[in-house]
Amino acid sequence: MAEPATVTPVRISEELERSNQRPDDTSLIVHPQRRSSWGWNWRYTLGVVGIAVILAPITTVATWLGLGEAPIDTTNYALRTRRVLESTPLIDGHNDLPWLLRIELQNRIYGGRFDPTQRLLGHTDINRMKQGLVGGQFWSVYVHCDKAQKHFEDPSWLVRDTLEQIDVAKRFIAEYPDIFTFCTTPMCIRNAFKSGKISNMLGIEGGHQLGGSIASIRQAYDLGIRYITTTHNCDNAWATSASTVAAGGEDKGLTAFGAAYVREMNRLGMMLDLSHVSHQTMRDVLSLTQAPIIFSHSGAFAVTPHLRNVPDDVLRSVRRNGGIVMAVFVNRFLNMKDPSAVTIHDVVDHIWHLAEVAGWEHIGIGSDFSGTPHTPAGLEDVSKFPDLIELLMARGATDQQIRLLVGENLLRVWADIERRGREIQAEGSKPVEEEWEGRKWHTHYRSSPYMYRSTREKAIKEGWGEPNQFNVGKTGKHEEKIVKADEDI
Repeated sequence: MAEPATVTPVRISEELERSNQRPDDTSLIVHPQRRSSWGWNWRYTLGVVGIAVILAPITTVATWLGLGEAPIDTTNYALRTRRVLESTPLIDGHNDLPWLLRIELQNRIYGGRFDPTQRLLGHTDINRMKQGLVGGQFWSVYVHCDKAQKHFEDPSWLVRDTLEQIDVAKRFIAEYPDIFTFCTTPMCIRNAFKSGKISNMLGIEGGHQLGGSIASIRQAYDLGIRYITTTHNCDNAWATSASTVAAGGEDKGLTAFGAAYVREMNRLGMMLDLSHVSHQTMRDVLSLTQAPIIFSHSGAFAVTPHLRNVPDDVLRSVRRNGGIVMAVFVNRFLNMKDPSAVTIHDVVDHIWHLAEVAGWEHIGIGSDFSGTPHTPAGLEDVSKFPDLIELLMARGATDQQIRLLVGENLLRVWADIERRGREIQAEGSKPVEEEWEGRKWHTHYRSSPYMYRSTREKAIKEGWGEPNQFNVGKTGKHEEKIVKADEDI
C-alpha cells in the first residue's frame, strides 16, 4: 500500500497560471441590437411569435440530437469535458483488473464474493467507471515473468495461466451484458458507445506469456486478443526489455526471430505494443513494421528519463509511422526523483510533451490502473478521468484535441492496422512458420509410422526407443529394457 503523499491540492487555476495559452475553441455569442418600441407594429410582433412557436419544437429536437448545441463559456471545463465525452468514447488502453481476478479469486467470480457493482478497494469497479465516463476499456491479460523463461523452453504454466485469464476476463464481461460489450473491432466500440455500453477489449502484456511461439499469437488472436505487449519485464525470444537495460544488461534490441514476430503481427492486423521494451527494440520495430504501432502505457522520456518512457526520436518516428503513445499514470514513470509527490499535473506535463513532439493525432490514455500500486494525487482511480481532461483544457487543449486523445486516435490507428493486415493477406502472405533458433524439438519412437525413409533411418541410428506398451510379453509384464526413457521422447 502506498504511503500518503504530501501534495498540494489540485486546482484548475494552477494550470491557467502555468500557461499563457487560451483554449482554441471559442464560442460565438450574438448580442441582439435593441430597437425602439415604436418600431414594432402588431403584425410584425404577431409574425415573430408565430415563427417562434413553429420553430421551438424543431430547435428543441435539434439540440437534443446534438445538431445545434448552445455556445458555452470556454472556461467551463467541466461542461466542455462532459460534452466531449458524451460524443467520443474515452478508451483506456491498459487496466490490470483480470490479473486481480486470478490472484485474489483464483478465477472464481460466481460465488457471491465478487460484485463489481459495489465499491471495491483498489482503482476499478463499475460505478466508478461510470463516474469516470469510461467509454471503452482494454483489460490487460498479465502473467509475470518466470526466471525459467530465460531460455524460453518452459512455457507450460505461463501459457496455461494466460489462457485462464483470457477466460475469466471474458466471463466477467459476459456477466454484465447491460453494462459491457466485448469488442474485437473499432466499429464494435463505436456501436457499443452509441448504445450506452462500455466496450471491453483484451491485450496480452508480455510476449513471454505465449511461450515464444508465433503459432500461439494466432491462437490468441482467435480468442479475441487484439494487442500484444512485445516484452514485459524480462527478455523473451523476440526482444530485449527495458528492465534488462535498467539492470545493466546490453540492449540487443529485436532478435532475428523478433523480425518474424513483427511480420506476423502485421499480417494478422494485430496491434503491436512497445510499452516495456528497450529503446533499441522500439527503434528496430519501427524500422521494420509495415503497420502503425502502439504504446499501451508509457510516458515521455524527455520529461522523466525512466527507461520505460519513450524518447523524443522514437516519438517522431511514431508520428511518421502513424501510431499512438498512450500516457501512463504510474508514479515512478512520471517522477523518478520523488514518486510520492506525483500529482495529476505530472500526467498533464507528460501528455503535453507527447503531443508537442508526436502530435495530438498520435497520443492516447493508458492508465495502468489496478496494476500499479501508486497513482498520482488527483488521479486515484477510474472515476477521475474527467478531472484530467479538465486540466488539459485549462492548459489550452481544444475540444477536438481532447477527442483525438481520449478515443479517436486509437480507433483510427486500430482501423489502419486492421486494414494493413487485410492488404498483406490479400497479397498472398502466408502465416509465419519461423521458430526460435534455440528451440529443442522432441523426437518420437523408433517404430512410429513416419512419412519419410530418412526419418526412420535417423530413428534407428540414434536409438529413439519404443513405448512401454510395445514391450509387454505374454506374461503381461515388460520383458526388455526400453532403449530410451519416455521423458526423452
